[in-house]
Amino acid sequence: MSQAYIVDALRTPTGRRKGSLSQIHAIDLGAHVLKALVDRNPIPADQYDDVIFGCVDTIGSQAGNIARTSWLAAGLPLSVPGTTVDRQCGSSQQALHFAAQAVMSGTQDVIAVGGVQTMTQIPISSAMLAGQPLGFTTPFAQSEGWNKRFGNAPVDQFYAAQRIADHWNISRGEMEAFALESHKRALNAIESGLFNREIIETKGLKQDETPRNTSLAKMAELEPVGDAYPGITAAVSSQTCDASAAILVVSEAALKKYGLTPRARIHHISVLGDDPIWHLTAPIPATKRALEKAGLSIEDIDLFEVNEAFASVAMAWMKELDCPHDKVNVNGGAIALGHPLGATGARLMTGMLHELERRDGRFGLQTMCEGGGVANVTIIERLKPQAPSNNTVAS
Repeated sequence: MSQAYIVDALRTPTGRRKGSLSQIHAIDLGAHVLKALVDRNPIPADQYDDVIFGCVDTIGSQAGNIARTSWLAAGLPLSVPGTTVDRQCGSSQQALHFAAQAVMSGTQDVIAVGGVQTMTQIPISSAMLAGQPLGFTTPFAQSEGWNKRFGNAPVDQFYAAQRIADHWNISRGEMEAFALESHKRALNAIESGLFNREIIETKGLKQDETPRNTSLAKMAELEPVGDAYPGITAAVSSQTCDASAAILVVSEAALKKYGLTPRARIHHISVLGDDPIWHLTAPIPATKRALEKAGLSIEDIDLFEVNEAFASVAMAWMKELDCPHDKVNVNGGAIALGHPLGATGARLMTGMLHELERRDGRFGLQTMCEGGGVANVTIIERLKPQAPSNNTVAS
């Protein structure tokens, strides 16, 4: 089977809600990273086979196949197509998987992958709730088939986050300590310049503006998001934000044709479903299965990115996988750096690749919970210059 390689990965800073990036049109935010990706690499723009972007709530400024419109807004060739993926929070991670599959199948050689989300302009679930009556909270409530199978159990991320905390005996105080560590790691990464290589300046913003100097005392003062979720507050939840990210995926033939140096090889890609009422637990069985199929163990993986949709999600994953926190989200997660939905998968992969290079690590694993009880898993093998791996892809 042909191999799929990552040659480059970059991102905008994460702009906090109503912050520095909030007035940029979503298409222009996507165009910014695509233009930078093309400019940084010696592949003629008209030789790209496709653009695959993740985006959730594709209405308003995010409507109209934003992968294609972002490419065009960047002034890039009309001949290059584009398609937009919505696998909820894992949209741009799935975009990476689709690109890898296209390269592995031998049907495409050069693909721009990424995602964009402007959550200030298009709040979460805007598309889901569009045109629904006041008080309508889920698109499933009126489905006869859904109700027959799942009853009236809430499909609610806050409910799921609290249920996970209760099931895995994770207290509010423990979640707040985890959240505080996320901010500390992100702030340290910023102060140490660890993100400088992966971030491209965007409208004058050079660094993420979402991490906060906070404390356990400040977190303890926050009210829960609802009476039914006593442990879930804004402090232990991912931040809404505005951001975009892009990754260049190529074949071995493209490496040779354009004289490119591969930075990583896609070692494993998979996706798995779980109970949609638990909603956020799928990364646990998905990771277990991915490691088994790839013939790897937790000890073989140098770095993990587990999206911090809520503190309880990542903490339950660490408990179940018996994985130490010092290998997980080492430069902070979505609690500090934000969760720009359709762009998050590409942002996580960008950060993980750069950190593997800094640490001279080999394997990195990324996973995240996704709407409907789904989780993608991607394992990459970081490659040292002039020493690409000849291993086959684990399926």
